Amino acid sequence: MGTILKGMNRVRWHELSHAYGPADTVPGALSRVAWGDAKTSENALSDLGLWLAELAVFDSTVAAVPFLWELAATEAVTRRSGVIEVLQAVLEHGNPPRSGVQRAAHQAVLSGRRAADQLIRDDDPSVRSAARGLLAAIDSHRCETCQPA
Repeated sequence: MGTILKGMNRVRWHELSHAYGPADTVPGALSRVAWGDAKTSENALSDLGLWLAELAVFDSTVAAVPFLWELAATEAVTRRSGVIEVLQAVLEHGNPPRSGVQRAAHQAVLSGRRAADQLIRDDDPSVRSAARGLLAAIDSHRCETCQPA
């Protein structure tokens, strides 16, 4: 698999779920983002957005976020701005019945703030723009689930 997404095979994706069922499809989509051309990557990002963040966040979201941060920081990835947008969508959505999952997904995104700080200085203007949006979302994040008890 190369140097990026190296630990992906250690995740028990088949035991996790996303918006439409078992998450065993997530590694393939992450791989298509990593190594696909622009169209392939865009389609995979669309799938990931739907599966992991658009409707709610899931246990597979928590597992995928570190890989999304890795993809966002890897210059060879063709749609890094799209990856950053998926990270922002994770932070903006929840799963109130599963507050522990929501908290973990949000914390996984929030933990990448330093990476986002670096991405706002990227050479790619679309990456810089997406990173500014993500940083604004990180800095203004105040959901009830993430607040200390």
